[in-house]
Amino acid sequence: MKLRDKVLAYLHSCNVLTLATNGEDGPWAAAVFYVNNDFNLFFLSDPATRHVLNINLNPQVAATIQKDYKDWKKIKGIQLEGEVREVTGAKKAEVIARYLIKFPVIGKQTPIEISQAMSKVDWYTLIPSAVYFIDNSLGLGHREKVNLKID
Repeated sequence: MKLRDKVLAYLHSCNVLTLATNGEDGPWAAAVFYVNNDFNLFFLSDPATRHVLNINLNPQVAATIQKDYKDWKKIKGIQLEGEVREVTGAKKAEVIARYLIKFPVIGKQTPIEISQAMSKVDWYTLIPSAVYFIDNSLGLGHREKVNLKID
């Protein structure tokens, strides 16, 4: 399997990314649920959160995606850097539809506390400029840069 395909499959199998931002109060990290379309990662957040306030000042971010491993020899994960932009207009409906497929709990029978929280969110896309795949099964610290363009 090509590295690009392996990383896209890994992205599809995970749910949470840890987003690293930087702002007036210094660096910050926040875990957010995401859905992807190719390497673009979409997430929602309350615009009053520290990570979104940081993004408004500096849209350049870093992120990691990984499962919870107990054996260091099996660790796999993604490290990336890129830019976050708010999703608006017709694209927003497409992102929400994609998100509902992955996370149906926010659909028609949403619990009231989730529904209330959803009324406060905006939608964002993380557009990566560099993606690296870590695969310790190939050696401790094995890391490869992913070609983001389709060959």
